[in-house]
Amino acid sequence: MGRSRDGARRATGPLLSVAVLLAGVVATVLSAVTLRAAQSETANRVMDQRHQIALAAIRMETGRYRGMLDTLAAGIAADDELTWDEFDVATAPLADAALIGAAPVAFVAAVPDPDVAAAQQRWRDRGATGLTLRPQEGLDEHFFTIFSRTLDESEQQSPSGLDIAGVEPLGTTLRAARDIRQTTVSDAYVLLRDRDKPAAEQQQSFVFAVPVWTRANTPEFRGWVVSGLRGGTFLRDILTHVGQSQISGDLISVNSDGTRHPVASWAGPGDPGLRRADPLRVADREWILETRGDSRHLAGAGWYLPAVTLAGGLTLTALLAWLVHVLATGRARARIRVQEATAELREAEAASRRQADLLGAIMTTISDGVSVVDSRGRLLMENPAAQQLLGLTGGIDDPADWQQHYGVYRPDGRTPLPTEEMPLIRALRGEPTDGFEVIIRNPGHPDGVLLSIDGRPLDPSAGEHGAVAVCRDITELRRYETDLSIFAGVVAHDLKAPLSLVRGHAELACEDLPDLPETAEARDGLRRIVQAVDRMDTLIETMLGYTTARHAPLRTTAVDPAALAREIISDRITGLGPDRPVPSWSVEPLPEVQADPAMLRHVLDNLIGNAIKYVRPGAAPYVEVAAGPAEPGRVRIEVADSGIGIPDADKPYVFESFHRTAAATANYAGTGLGLAICRRIVQRHGGEIGVEDNPGGGTRFWFTLPTPTHTEEPVSAKPADDEAVREALERALAERAAIMDAARLPGLGAQPDETPDRPRVPERPNSPR
Repeated sequence: MGRSRDGARRATGPLLSVAVLLAGVVATVLSAVTLRAAQSETANRVMDQRHQIALAAIRMETGRYRGMLDTLAAGIAADDELTWDEFDVATAPLADAALIGAAPVAFVAAVPDPDVAAAQQRWRDRGATGLTLRPQEGLDEHFFTIFSRTLDESEQQSPSGLDIAGVEPLGTTLRAARDIRQTTVSDAYVLLRDRDKPAAEQQQSFVFAVPVWTRANTPEFRGWVVSGLRGGTFLRDILTHVGQSQISGDLISVNSDGTRHPVASWAGPGDPGLRRADPLRVADREWILETRGDSRHLAGAGWYLPAVTLAGGLTLTALLAWLVHVLATGRARARIRVQEATAELREAEAASRRQADLLGAIMTTISDGVSVVDSRGRLLMENPAAQQLLGLTGGIDDPADWQQHYGVYRPDGRTPLPTEEMPLIRALRGEPTDGFEVIIRNPGHPDGVLLSIDGRPLDPSAGEHGAVAVCRDITELRRYETDLSIFAGVVAHDLKAPLSLVRGHAELACEDLPDLPETAEARDGLRRIVQAVDRMDTLIETMLGYTTARHAPLRTTAVDPAALAREIISDRITGLGPDRPVPSWSVEPLPEVQADPAMLRHVLDNLIGNAIKYVRPGAAPYVEVAAGPAEPGRVRIEVADSGIGIPDADKPYVFESFHRTAAATANYAGTGLGLAICRRIVQRHGGEIGVEDNPGGGTRFWFTLPTPTHTEEPVSAKPADDEAVREALERALAERAAIMDAARLPGLGAQPDETPDRPRVPERPNSPR
């Protein structure tokens, strides 16, 4: 029974689908046919209306045009001696009537060939100033245009004095109007004034000619009032206005010989399938107006409804039939698909749960702190390591409060870190950061902890725009580096004493050698020993300066950098050899800065020394020390030179340790640590340093330092602070000196007795860029 019912359902489904499909097709076709018939009837009715309105408009416009010309001719006939002023006054109403397609109106006079000269003088006396009659040869009688007036401001004034007696069909039309004493319309032709235009702009026109006869008992003929009508413009304006730009048409003139000649054509939109034609009388001529229209446009905006109805109905019918088939036969398949989809969803949920658990376990296990925020800075996730490193649990939503909430400071431990410089904020702007160092000091870390933070924009594939930061504690690493620095200072301090001894002995041996040819080689070797000792001493001084720049205590006070720069330049010039050109220099007044005087002297001495050293052979050095624009609470000091410059590719790396531009500095001595030391000193003061091209040639170095009014007292933030470093270094040097004194060997009595002190800042001017 169950199988039979299933079979019945399978057979019923296709039958229902076919029945629905047939019924829908029949209903759709009938609806489309009915709509099409109704639209066709509407289009024919609208076409009839548009055609009759156009026909009436042409009759009215031509009748108005003829009536005004007849009135003008009657007024001229009543005047015995027509003058230009009278003609101008009489034709003024035509200019104001806005006649469609009207060409200039003119008064034409008939003049026998012998009377041309007398007629020219007569009309000149009546106001036709400058009139020159130009008769055509071979004619007994001439038809000259005497007065002319344009009816359109865009038209140019027609020249007077033209002889149109020989111009066909004008001459024939004027003679017929004079003979029958009625208004006459010419055959279609191109106006004389339009024949100079390009062929595409020329259009067929026709002329109304009204004879001027006096009303005396014996009428006297005085001439014609003549005006043209441009057929194309006339028909276009009529059909566009009354046909609402929906119909096109032709205006056909039945010529005197019975032939038909098109006067004007106007092409409307669409594919004209409906046509209408009716005759109309214009003066003595028979015209035919033929109009055409597109049933789609005439039927209105819904001309496409039958096609849409047919297509939509067939589509809906097919869709409905398919749905009936699916509903009738696909119930079992739908149930299976639902079960499969449910199983897949459960499996996906389980996999997602496992991934989330794994990610949570990883985040909980790793020792680096991980924090994730959304695009507004709201905390999305933070692992336990991040909470421990930051010293606080729970975040705040407003990034502007991060500095005060967590206690974020620059590595100097006293300058609050601005919000816009924090790695997470920079990552939200799309700017990644690596190894960004900050001090965190809050109730969770009252002594402060040094963190290194990497910031990255959050991958958009996560479905959330934001940023992620990874932080790690480098306090112990810095303590280890400090110990290494102390060790390096002790070793460098110990190396200087043997070097001084070697240099002294070498100089004494060189002085004791007799100045003989056979001792020249020995003397040269001793000089090389002295030079090598000097280079070694310079390298030791530089290494001491490199270590001191990072770990020596800062003794900040208000310093005048301009006075310090003048003193350094004076010392540099005094120490130049006789073969070196004397540099020119300029030091502008500079604001006071809050800095360690010895370290600031090292920065200025290095930059000024580079400006004097790195010049082209034979060129005189130039040094300029000036102030530049800086943000509030900061002073910007610039040191410019006219030397060899720095290639753009090397500028990002000149402040790295041991970096030297191979091509530019190949012939200049140096260790590659000078600018690295300068950067360490400036950064320890909370400032920035950079390099750029000097507009006048050479290089312009700049660095910023705080002003005295914007600097607070230093606050200890590192477990091994600056004072502890200094004390440890002094203690190590003292112990080392005591050991050396106790174990002094015979023959070393000349070794200098050095007093333990912190490493001094190198004063030699050969630190390279």
